[in-house]
Amino acid sequence: MPANVEIKARLVDPAATQLMVEAICDGPPTVLRQRDTFFRCPRGRLKLREMAVGETAAGQAELIFYERADVAAARQSDYEIAPVADPAALGILLDRALGATTVVEKTRLLFHVGQTRVHLDAVMGLGDFLEVEVVLWPGQSAAEGQAIAAALMRQLGINAADLVEKAYADMLSAASAVK
Repeated sequence: MPANVEIKARLVDPAATQLMVEAICDGPPTVLRQRDTFFRCPRGRLKLREMAVGETAAGQAELIFYERADVAAARQSDYEIAPVADPAALGILLDRALGATTVVEKTRLLFHVGQTRVHLDAVMGLGDFLEVEVVLWPGQSAAEGQAIAAALMRQLGINAADLVEKAYADMLSAASAVK
């Protein structure tokens, strides 16, 4: 199963963070508009991701299953991704079979820094976040990925206090339960 080491942090100054990311990235960002529908799952998380790239209205879709600990630190995430040809039909099927729980909508700027994907996310209903995903190469240890993530955190001025342990879906569910 593919794996990465990732962190998520709340951003106080997204524009300043974007300038820092642009200074170290390998090229211009890709703009993604993503809609993630999460479904009940006995372990891990299961989401149907529908996305439009750049200014195009038509997009791509994929079904993503992942498992990771809910901790505010660099943590390993194991995942599987399958392309989806008919997201509307699959969404209906999964909702009927498992039940949809939460929908997360965001605009993501995707940057690459070596083997790492750096996301600047504007999440509807939550605000602005940074995600760092160090894509582990075959045979590369989680400790090596954690060291890369820690170095990027230092470069981007991200402190341990900025880290978030929960998935966006969990944060949105908690926010709607409070209302």
